[in-house]
Amino acid sequence: MTALLAERAWPSVSGAPLVLVPLGSTEQHGPHLPFSTDSVVATAVATGLADRLDNAIVAPTIYYGASGEHQSFPGTVSVGHEALQLMLVELARSLSTWAGSILIVNGHGGNVASLSVVIPQLIAEQHRVAWVPCTVRHGDAHAGRIETSLMLHLAPQSVDMASASPGNVSPMSELLPAMRKGGTRAVSASGVLGDPIGATASDGVALLDKMIATALRRFTAYAVDDRGCLA
Repeated sequence: MTALLAERAWPSVSGAPLVLVPLGSTEQHGPHLPFSTDSVVATAVATGLADRLDNAIVAPTIYYGASGEHQSFPGTVSVGHEALQLMLVELARSLSTWAGSILIVNGHGGNVASLSVVIPQLIAEQHRVAWVPCTVRHGDAHAGRIETSLMLHLAPQSVDMASASPGNVSPMSELLPAMRKGGTRAVSASGVLGDPIGATASDGVALLDKMIATALRRFTAYAVDDRGCLA
């Protein structure tokens, strides 16, 4: 039976399942990657995690997040933190009427501020809910080799490597002051923070496996930090 909630009928939902909610964004990812990149990755991690767990269901992906730092690039759609927080609260309250537990699988770093407020609130309301990031250690920041490799594996038809070029490769610690004032465009005209050159689909396979394995380890340990994130 499919793990995708959207493809199931209500009699198949029983036994207080774990519900995985992929949370992404609709935002620029340079001239070579689609706006759906974060959402595609979050969906793949959530689906892979569901395949490794008992009675796990993947809810429809949330394609809109807090992406204000990319708003100066045409095509970006951001709902902001206030709307995102309200949506996550109401979503969890609704899911909790039949789900045993809820795990938000987050694919966009800009959503972290909202998750860090909302998930502790929901835990205080006695909901069994947490979140986990889609990350690998020592990864680049945005639309670089990591995300490009993942998309070459997951959605190669949407990647235009002929348009790929290095962006700003400075550490995020150096870029953040300027980004807080002027967004991503203030530090990268192309919107790329990293270097996508050399990305491969085979690397994408390995990266996705690592993300899923890390999420599984965190879920199995189930140690929740003060942001509601599985450590």
